[in-house]
Amino acid sequence: MYNLVSRFLLYSNISDDSILKTLASTFEAHNRKMSSRQFLSEEEIEQNKTETIQKIYTQIKKILDLGTTYGFNTNLWHNYLTYLMISTENSFTLTCERMGAQPGGSVNIFARKDFAIFKQLFEYDFSKIEKDLDIDVFSTITDYKAIAKKENIYNKEVSRIVQDLSLKIAAAEDEDEIFDIVTEHYKNCGVGLFGINRAFRIKNEGNGIEFIPVVNSDHVRLDDLIGLEYQKEQLVYNTLAFVNGRKANNVLLYGDAGTGKSTSVRAVLNEYHDKGLRMIEIYKHQFKDLAAVIAKIKDRNYRFIIFIDDLSFEEYEVEYKFLKAVIEGGVESRPENILIYATSNRRHLIKEQWKDRDDMEHSSNGELHRSDTLEEKLSLAGRFGVLINFSAPRREEFYEIVKVLAERHGIKMDEETLIAEANKWEISHGGVSGRTAQQFINYLEGLE
Repeated sequence: MYNLVSRFLLYSNISDDSILKTLASTFEAHNRKMSSRQFLSEEEIEQNKTETIQKIYTQIKKILDLGTTYGFNTNLWHNYLTYLMISTENSFTLTCERMGAQPGGSVNIFARKDFAIFKQLFEYDFSKIEKDLDIDVFSTITDYKAIAKKENIYNKEVSRIVQDLSLKIAAAEDEDEIFDIVTEHYKNCGVGLFGINRAFRIKNEGNGIEFIPVVNSDHVRLDDLIGLEYQKEQLVYNTLAFVNGRKANNVLLYGDAGTGKSTSVRAVLNEYHDKGLRMIEIYKHQFKDLAAVIAKIKDRNYRFIIFIDDLSFEEYEVEYKFLKAVIEGGVESRPENILIYATSNRRHLIKEQWKDRDDMEHSSNGELHRSDTLEEKLSLAGRFGVLINFSAPRREEFYEIVKVLAERHGIKMDEETLIAEANKWEISHGGVSGRTAQQFINYLEGLE
């Protein structure tokens, strides 16, 4: 295996601590040791065997963990290699993402040679290493029967993509067929984390920005949202224009708590992720990283929504300046494949102080020098081209939401009792809202 992996060219950037390269190095070290076993004592041979098994088991555990995260099954070795192929970013894979495989290019020769190596890895015979070490872990993972799991504990979408692609690659006759299969995937779905995940958060622990996939993302769809027809229409119109490459605006969804603002954004992502839409959720304390995030995604073949939930600022906070700088652009304009969608309970995002008004009203010379602070604060919301109001439902609308949710969830209760209980619930749980209605239904389900 080591000789195979060491011949990668385009895919040579696969991490040295990856499962593949670690196993290859482990096998190589074991083989070298055993080639001179006549010079080793029985104790040294057994020690080498034990250490090799431990190293192999560590990598097998990683394969099992990956399989649990993404719901892999049947042949975990094939699933892993496929996952590795579609998640490795290099000049070839990124070009295929943007333009597809370009016929006649010399780089395709190198790519086919690498795919020939992957084919040999797909067909790798583990029997020798298993016999030497008296283990059967590779036989087990190549004929694996996963325990049935609920879909909400693994990434069903990645599971489907990887397993379908894995079967196609395994059935391919040669590297030319693998080339066609994999490059078509790069073009249609992309490469790397963005190719197989739809939602992300970020972290920066001092070594730069890292995108963290949200594995168990909300599966809500627009049709699941009761009412909100005007709000959904406005959001869909803007988002469809965006994913279809037309001009679109940043969006601020504002209004009462629990009225479906955040859920609407997540529903839009689920509707259009197959058109290349991705979402990156960023918290207020991470605004200083916005420019770095944009630099990393601006040249990718996706449409990104930077999602900011529950956006508001106290008078003393200055993070809004980072956000304004991104929205307005500087020397470099905001990339066309990035929009900002934010939710807030406030129409004006920055809390206004009376002293700000005093500055404006009591300007000694009539000019607005000191009230520029107020102007700057009030102008932030105006940087969003689309503002969508979400208000608390009227009581009759609340009852309708409760009735529809009860029917969807199979709650068996006569309407009069249902409404009476809903009234009791909302009084002690924050008033009428879509969120309160859902929490009430959750409560009823828990009683059954």
